[in-house]
Amino acid sequence: MNVLFLSPGYPPEMNLFTRGLADVGAHVIGFGDQPEGGLDPDLKRHLTAYVQVGSFTDEESVISEARKWNDRVGIDLVESLWEPQMILAARIRQSLGIPGMSVEETIPFRDKEAMKQLLDSAGIRTPHHYRCTTADECREAAEKIGYPLIVKPIAGAGSADAHRVDDRKMLEAVLPIVKHVEQVSVEEFIEAEEHTFDTVCADGEILFSNMCWYRPRPLESRKHEWISQQTIALRDIDAPELAPGKEMGVKVLKAMNFRSGFTHMEWYRKADGEAVFGEIAARSPGGRTVDLMNWANDIDVFTGWAEAVCFGKISQTIERKYNAASIFKRAQGEGRVTRIEGLGRLMAEFGEHIACVDLLPVGAPRRNWHQTLISDGMIVVRHPDLATTVDMANRIGTDLQIYAG
Repeated sequence: MNVLFLSPGYPPEMNLFTRGLADVGAHVIGFGDQPEGGLDPDLKRHLTAYVQVGSFTDEESVISEARKWNDRVGIDLVESLWEPQMILAARIRQSLGIPGMSVEETIPFRDKEAMKQLLDSAGIRTPHHYRCTTADECREAAEKIGYPLIVKPIAGAGSADAHRVDDRKMLEAVLPIVKHVEQVSVEEFIEAEEHTFDTVCADGEILFSNMCWYRPRPLESRKHEWISQQTIALRDIDAPELAPGKEMGVKVLKAMNFRSGFTHMEWYRKADGEAVFGEIAARSPGGRTVDLMNWANDIDVFTGWAEAVCFGKISQTIERKYNAASIFKRAQGEGRVTRIEGLGRLMAEFGEHIACVDLLPVGAPRRNWHQTLISDGMIVVRHPDLATTVDMANRIGTDLQIYAG
């Protein structure tokens, strides 16, 4: 099995998906825009070959290079798990005559407005929404939808450049901020809990699924530096209160005609139990959520994905053993990390339930919290009981402090 994998070295978790492909016996031909000498040594040992492309935006050049490799060794699959390369991967498939998502099928995964229109036509509840390219169109959409609302990029990922708007004054303040975005979606703000429904599929069958609970909603944590964002991979994804979201997610996969690979869906659970669909991406979730799935299930989802796309199965036994929570920490102050307080006490109290400690060391420069969910590091806790998991996560959020100066 020869797999052409786009951008194996970036984002960093692509290294682990490359390893997964190699672990199931695939020969991985990596196309990336980084010099080969700059790749992680662990990544390089999992690659059969690496091709540095000049730029992924020069699609014809990349497709031409792919044709050469197809003539040389024969390409069986073209895979990409990074949003900006999704359309390019589809174009390579079509050029080489390789099965997989076409350009037409891929566009709704990248274009949030096209996605919502498709789901609306399938009878799936989405926030009321409009595509806007000018400030006046945003104002008109706001008048139709009412406040509060969300303004976010049509082709965005995560909560980057997404803004909650509560009134006309806030809208006027946000419009200059998103001026650099070519197209935005102006949509109804859903007051609710935010969850995910993540799947690994093969030939239209869900082989593995996961549900996460965001505490608080990412949009909220982007507004306040003091918040320690939590993502909790839930053990009981068959709980009655989650059933509407799961059922909706299955319908979304069918409506989008998704066949094989990873999907990351986000949905909202309102206080009255109504489920409202947010969006779907044909990729794995970010923020080290795949690692969180591994800690919740004691399996290797990176290898599971690779086996699913290459051979249509996951041979690992899936047991939902734990709720697993990642808590992302932000340092107080600017500059370099000077000290970390509370870690020793928390390790003594929760030690057997702490699966990962990955904090910036003293002396390291702190990260820009506006640009990365992971911020200045994270701790992962896990426990079979959800309430206990939430309690530990909350304690880490309040009792662990990182200082910079």
